[in-house]
Amino acid sequence: MFVVKVPGINGLGKTIGCEKAGNEVLKFLREIPSTESGKPIDVRLLDLEEIHLDNSDLELNNNLIYKNSLNFFKTQPKTIFLGGDHSVSYSLGKAFLDNCKSQGSEPCLIVFDAHADCMPSMKEPTHEEWLRKLVEKGFPTKNILLVGARTIWQEEIKFLKEKGIRTISMNQFVENLQDTCEIIMEFSNRKELYVSIDIDFIDPVFAPGTGYREPGGLSSRDFLYLIQRMNKIKNLRGVDIVEINPDKDEENKTIKLGAKILAEII
Repeated sequence: MFVVKVPGINGLGKTIGCEKAGNEVLKFLREIPSTESGKPIDVRLLDLEEIHLDNSDLELNNNLIYKNSLNFFKTQPKTIFLGGDHSVSYSLGKAFLDNCKSQGSEPCLIVFDAHADCMPSMKEPTHEEWLRKLVEKGFPTKNILLVGARTIWQEEIKFLKEKGIRTISMNQFVENLQDTCEIIMEFSNRKELYVSIDIDFIDPVFAPGTGYREPGGLSSRDFLYLIQRMNKIKNLRGVDIVEINPDKDEENKTIKLGAKILAEII
């Protein structure tokens, strides 16, 4: 299993600290002996990589993330990327899209996030703009599913409606967790799947170590159940886990949860 650290940040100074998350998550992964289903976990057996970045040069960062991740998509059946803030998902998603095009397969993107990340983009998109920029680069909007966004600007609402991007609200989880899980899994049927996990999708009671805490998120228990089910999808090609900020964490709750999520994916 390939696990790649991507310590990139472009959050206009608001996400400083996220670049430390990869090392911290892996440190706590070493304390998890097995998955909940009993599969042993030995970090020494993982193929650990890092895309070495200079966060003072955003254009160079995006190029490095794109080139390296494109190679991973070409050569590995599944790769897990540890951010970094959500800006890294732009270049990761672009590489995933281009690899699908080269293989003649249909790309699918499922995003778990408390925010839409669809504000008008700068040249090098920040963590608030990456999804819109990816759409502008050609990712098919009919194959994007945004799950759990609960703080959305009017401009983003307009963009989502205009582009026909499908969304699932937190209320749908409350109404029926099982059925919502089925909808999410069915969305990727017969497509190549990439999953982007912003830790702020989860309620800040369980994941306080992030830059934008939004109340009303899913519980960590329910999210782990969802991830365990999604990990059974055979066409799952890539996952990123982003926006974990060790500097803002409380009692390592968020880092430990990130390690737990990673454990269930590998």
